[in-house]
Amino acid sequence: MARALTRFVEASGSAVSPRIDGISIECAREAARLGAMNCPRRKAWLARTLARVVFCGLLFSLVGGVAGGVVGGVAGGSAVVASPKRIVSLNPSLTGIMVALGAEQFIVGVDDYSAGKIPAVASVPRVGGLFSPSLEAVVALRPDLVILVPSSEQRDFRRRLEELGVPVIAFKNIRFAEVLSNIRRLGVLVEREAEAQARIDAIEAARDAARRLGEVGSPPGVVVILQRDPVYVVGGGNFIQEMLEVLGANNLASEFSEPYPRVAVEWVVAGAPDVLIDLSPVKGEALEHWSRWPSIPAVTTGRVVALDAELISMPGPDLDRAFELLAEGLYGAAPGGDHEPAAKAAMEGERNAIGGSRRENRP
Repeated sequence: MARALTRFVEASGSAVSPRIDGISIECAREAARLGAMNCPRRKAWLARTLARVVFCGLLFSLVGGVAGGVVGGVAGGSAVVASPKRIVSLNPSLTGIMVALGAEQFIVGVDDYSAGKIPAVASVPRVGGLFSPSLEAVVALRPDLVILVPSSEQRDFRRRLEELGVPVIAFKNIRFAEVLSNIRRLGVLVEREAEAQARIDAIEAARDAARRLGEVGSPPGVVVILQRDPVYVVGGGNFIQEMLEVLGANNLASEFSEPYPRVAVEWVVAGAPDVLIDLSPVKGEALEHWSRWPSIPAVTTGRVVALDAELISMPGPDLDRAFELLAEGLYGAAPGGDHEPAAKAAMEGERNAIGGSRRENRP
């Protein structure tokens, strides 16, 4: 996966700015701000480039746990204080969990992506991009804990923090169980155990409801598109794949060992998915785009569905809502890609019934 990512984002620790299509992300943003790209071809190029920036942020939050590193422990032997009060978060999934637990007051610094996508931390000091956080900015905030995901992009950055004695905890976030574990562990760290357990209960109830929903009928073949050009899909061994399995869907890309592989358009066409779930950040009608390949069964039946990428692809605190959206995409899509409330209503009914049963059985 690291090789796939570096095909269009070249980063090395915190010293090199990520580059897309031959220019740095910072340069692309500055060019857009100054209006330096006025001709139609360059405007189209800029739109594609900035869309890839968004995709890179999503992909980084997804693949952070793929690479090796310190996991679940403290880097460099620095002791973590019992109840950290000054936390710097360097991953949007971890930032999102902190906010969901009502612990945003402990966050004193975040990555640019978290600040741009999570309103609760929009005014929190930024410490740089996901691929290039600033060591000086982090240290200046005097954190008693830095939280991140193990990744090749941040390996050198972790080492430099360790050398300065800054406590660091890394959290894997590839598998479904790891995400639930992260919610629980962060709840303990910030003394929000009850809130963490409530979130976990809601996610597990949604999972149980999704499993019952998936037991009805034959499993549809599905491909989940993360990006259209080049095409990245949800492969095997990740939390989205596990959610699809629970919902009774056959993820055609689970044949790939990489969690989020790059594939050719021809592979999508040959796979003949019954449902095509499009999470691409590129604006535009998903069905219109995929109609270029009319032999795809999902195109023929109008079961090409565009869903909220940031909700479904974020290994954070809202996996219950992600289950609902995936259920709508798989079982509640009408011709043309419009969503009917049937799947969501079924999910809610099942979840309420399961939740009531759990409350009755709880001592």
